Amino acid sequence: MATGTSTIDFAKRLDATAEETEALLGRLLSDDLLPDEIARPRRLMEAIRYSTLGGGKRLRPFLAVESAAVFGADRAGALLVGAALECIHCYSLIHDDLPAMDNSDLRRGRPTLHKAYDDATAILAGDALLTLAFDIITRDEVHHDAKVRLDLNRVLARCAGLGGMVGGQMLDLAGEGRFGDREPVDVAKLQQMKTGALLRYGCVAGAILGQATADQYRALDDYGRALGEAFQIADDLLDVEGDAAALGKPAGADAALGKTTFVTQLGADGAKQRVRDLIARADEALAPFGAKGDVLRAAARFVAERKN
Repeated sequence: MATGTSTIDFAKRLDATAEETEALLGRLLSDDLLPDEIARPRRLMEAIRYSTLGGGKRLRPFLAVESAAVFGADRAGALLVGAALECIHCYSLIHDDLPAMDNSDLRRGRPTLHKAYDDATAILAGDALLTLAFDIITRDEVHHDAKVRLDLNRVLARCAGLGGMVGGQMLDLAGEGRFGDREPVDVAKLQQMKTGALLRYGCVAGAILGQATADQYRALDDYGRALGEAFQIADDLLDVEGDAAALGKPAGADAALGKTTFVTQLGADGAKQRVRDLIARADEALAPFGAKGDVLRAAARFVAERKN
């Protein structure tokens, strides 16, 4: 895939956004009280920081920042949107790791939150991150136009909620047979909801911040859908072929839980071809933006080639 952004430049931009996001999350997750807050319990804050700070590629905030940059939108506002998105992503990982869900012991190379603390603290930490995300996304500093903030809020709620990530998690559990017989799984729809929805949000958030035209919004929406599916297929392949030390979590977890994945449906070779097709689709979706879409093109390639 042709791109005007070198691998080194992309890596630097990704790392820079990760550092800015880390610093911003550190401030947002400090012990300092906001107006209308009564107290920030110590154990809760320690647990939240344990699961949110000091790890991860921050790909979702990066997509928000770089999609906003296509339109010349304010970087500080985009970083706040990215921080809100990362709060929801981290909450979802905390809850996904719980014994009632995937029962995972390891996340980002260290014990999952319920192992490091306890189930109740993990549940409340996830709840707190979810609600904090909507506090952040509606702040005046995100964008001067209240309509833009409302649109960001509404789309995030729909991507994260019952018709998006949470609904996808339910379909995933049903496909495992958690509620009786295994239910048939449309793996493309499931992963578009469970994993793809938040990645897609990172892409369309930039269009909302940049007050894009309908055609521009649809282009980034299509790009985000292709990237989200490619990310999940790469994740499925890593679960089969990856190394636990590099992944920072146990390999083979999907097979142990009997999950239906792109690899179980397409086979490894078919899944790899599907990723190549999706990256080509993502590249095509960015055509209207010309060179302004080069960083997002590089992001799609990064997703396809990642090793963890």
